[in-house]
Amino acid sequence: MKSILSSFEEAVSDIHDGATLLVGGFGLVGIPENLIIALQNSGVKDLTVISNNCGVDDWGLGLLLKNKQIKKMVGSYVGENKEFERQVLSGEIEIELVPQGTLAERIRAGGAGIPAFYTPAGVGTPLAEGKEVRTFNGKDYLLQEAITADFSLVRAAKADKFGNLIYNKTARNFNPIIATAGKVTIAEVEQLVEPGELNPDHIHTPSVYVQRLIVGKQEKRIEKLTTR
Repeated sequence: MKSILSSFEEAVSDIHDGATLLVGGFGLVGIPENLIIALQNSGVKDLTVISNNCGVDDWGLGLLLKNKQIKKMVGSYVGENKEFERQVLSGEIEIELVPQGTLAERIRAGGAGIPAFYTPAGVGTPLAEGKEVRTFNGKDYLLQEAITADFSLVRAAKADKFGNLIYNKTARNFNPIIATAGKVTIAEVEQLVEPGELNPDHIHTPSVYVQRLIVGKQEKRIEKLTTR
């Protein structure tokens, strides 16, 4: 059985100043929103956060931005977060922009124990500055290093008490690979069931990657709502 915690504050209590975090989600879909709020309340600072994007101004990772808790952000998209844009332009936050597919592969490689790989994305652009470029079969490829973190924060729709996780549709996004690449993976889940209740063929993240579980209710805010 995995550690099943009773409070989100307890779940993040050992996340320290200067820690590196991998955080699941895409936009606001599939984000571990209660774990993020617990981090906001903890006051932990100087964080390096690796995620596809940084939430919106008043939700998700945007809450940590507003509190000036993030020192460096690694992601593929600044998006429509005005506070994120302001901090980047004013030099208040360090930013590393990574092509989305490259970001996903760097995280996947980290979880798989692969230290680096070559990709054509970014060749001939500022992203290639200071990086090794090699030619294979007449085409240039850029060396990219894998990503790992001190902690991975993910959200799943269902988990059993062993820590096996199932994600719901597009909320799956970056969560499965992020779950593999942290030294400690904390899973915020919507429903917790007994061992044996999940169909083994439907499990997205095996329990071996998960150290802590906590059940919570999410608001599941919609980033952009179009009605007509």
